[in-house]
Amino acid sequence: MTLLLQISDPHFGTEQPPVVDALLRLAHTLQPDLVVMSGDITQRARRAQFSAARAFVDTFGATPFVVVPGNHDIPLYNLFARIAHPYANHQRVFGRDLEPEFESTELLVMGVNTTRAYRHKDGEISTQQVERVVRRLERVTPRQLRVVVTHQPVVAARANDFRNLLHGREHAIERWSQAGVDLILGGHMHLPYVAPLHVAYKDLPRQMWAVQAGTSLSSRVRGTVPNSVNVIDYDGSNAGARRAIIARWDFNQAHASFEPVMQHKLDLNSESLKTPLATLL
Repeated sequence: MTLLLQISDPHFGTEQPPVVDALLRLAHTLQPDLVVMSGDITQRARRAQFSAARAFVDTFGATPFVVVPGNHDIPLYNLFARIAHPYANHQRVFGRDLEPEFESTELLVMGVNTTRAYRHKDGEISTQQVERVVRRLERVTPRQLRVVVTHQPVVAARANDFRNLLHGREHAIERWSQAGVDLILGGHMHLPYVAPLHVAYKDLPRQMWAVQAGTSLSSRVRGTVPNSVNVIDYDGSNAGARRAIIARWDFNQAHASFEPVMQHKLDLNSESLKTPLATLL
């Protein structure tokens, strides 16, 4: 069994200390094998905000992280920095690699940087980035959960969110489905949901899901949706019957703790595309 914790859009600079404390308690209890941070680590890409994010990550000790930037992690008001070295502060604390990977016996997680200095909010993915993931999947093993991490989403749950979708997503979804990707993790909209991409895109050769996370720590919650994170529990012990449970944990203000509110059970080896296998419990 492998446990993956997805933390998205913490927006350090707007983080809420009680929520931070609650998330650290949850992580201490769960002891995840990997933590994914799917962008918008900071509110305005400032050095102090990245330093606060680094201090937060350091509290996890030896737990590995996969961190990709979001559009808020590029300077907005400092136009020279945005053009000349947009990722300088991000790379100062998280390293030079903007598309990190993690691999274990049961996991292959690939980060993809979908931000662009010339775009304000929108994300974009290039053909070269798509094919890099495809080539990497040539070495995947039957037991591994195959995960791509972007910031901007590839599918919307609400009609007014279509404008936030990743540019180039159609080609990426088609190629990644052919290559064997199971999950595409994202953030950006502060709205958590799990969506079967094989339903949204009818011609995909296999099942694949988008897993969106809400804002984990920020005061910038969306409407009545509280701070939330995703916990992915994966069993790859039987390569012919791979299973994943994706649980959404919301912050309960009255209890000052993160609590599970719903989960999706995924059969990752089913080839049937007639009905989605994500079951809301």
